[in-house]
Amino acid sequence: MPRLTTAVWRHRRQQMNDLMDALRLDALVFTSADFFQFATNFHTDVLPWERPIYAVVPRDGDGFLVMNELSTNHMRFSREQGKVWITDVSFYAEHPRVVERLPLPSELPELLAQRLARAGLARARVGVEGGSLALTAAAAQLPDLRLLPCTRECRALRWRKHEEELAVMAAIGSLADWLQERYRENIRPGRLVQELDCAMAALWVQEAAERFPGEQFEVIRAWTLSGPASASPHGDGASCGARIREGDVLVNILIPRLNGLAIENERTWFCGRPSAEQAALWTAARDANLAGIEAAVSGQPVSGIDAAAQAVIERAGYAAHIRHRTGHAIGIIHHEYPENMAFCHRPLEDNEVYSVEPGLYVYGIGGFRIDDTVVVGREPRTLTATPKTLDYATVL
Repeated sequence: MPRLTTAVWRHRRQQMNDLMDALRLDALVFTSADFFQFATNFHTDVLPWERPIYAVVPRDGDGFLVMNELSTNHMRFSREQGKVWITDVSFYAEHPRVVERLPLPSELPELLAQRLARAGLARARVGVEGGSLALTAAAAQLPDLRLLPCTRECRALRWRKHEEELAVMAAIGSLADWLQERYRENIRPGRLVQELDCAMAALWVQEAAERFPGEQFEVIRAWTLSGPASASPHGDGASCGARIREGDVLVNILIPRLNGLAIENERTWFCGRPSAEQAALWTAARDANLAGIEAAVSGQPVSGIDAAAQAVIERAGYAAHIRHRTGHAIGIIHHEYPENMAFCHRPLEDNEVYSVEPGLYVYGIGGFRIDDTVVVGREPRTLTATPKTLDYATVL
């Protein structure tokens, strides 16, 4: 069963320790939902701006969590399933104790200050990913505590994926390929676009239940843009009631998440035989996708993926129809770090994972985008394998 074990925790913890040593830190504090998950393998169920959460990882010693009482039973489930890596948790209350029940602290800054002091961090140098008012208020109660912002440095911890992470992503890549075949079987003129997507999402959930019982599967997106609306990468804002028409070009976007990791699989389909212009645009997008994948080589610049794909589109004479960079990193969140992929010139590292999704968008005709999830290495490896031939993309 594809899931993350404590081997991933040890890998990530070593990365954290190396960062703390480099910055001369005594601990790291993670405050955002995705970094909380990175440090704990707990899939957060709250928005941290509303209900703050904290994962504290000391350089030496065990980590601890401070969480909102809303997550009490969710954390209990995760502990019982053996999925969470840090189990020392203090909960705080968000409402008055109106009946006699287990007392919880209601003042978050005081609780944070107490936990930091108990961990021997009252006089420490603590690196903070993100930040929050409650953490600042806690530091005011510990005058010798130094909070140092290190969001940028923490983001680099998530570039390279552990082999178990890649295994999870490969498993959902295969599941997304399965759904693309179901889309191909179900595209037809007159069908409501939103109804098609809902029907496909239901099939996806059912298939995931067969393959991954007891795991955490989410449909982030099963979304199709049909006809002229696909000329905008995110649609025309008038999707309700839209129907597929004969001759439409369709762009579909499949983004699943399994056990906290996401991939992308996007294809461009034709409802009926494409025109010569549509076929030429599709071919340029496909060839750009292949060139971008070939550029995902360790040691080559991150920006080289985008440059390789753009060069193909420029040679085909369609540069004026580019509306976005070629892709983005992907992992715990759908758009992972680095956030400036097209302008990031550092060398690619083994086991980074990117979407490679060059697109062409022609007003009045539609969009043409083919997207695969790719693992960086000496030989790039795609985690999605839906065929990329014009015959396969044509639904008659």
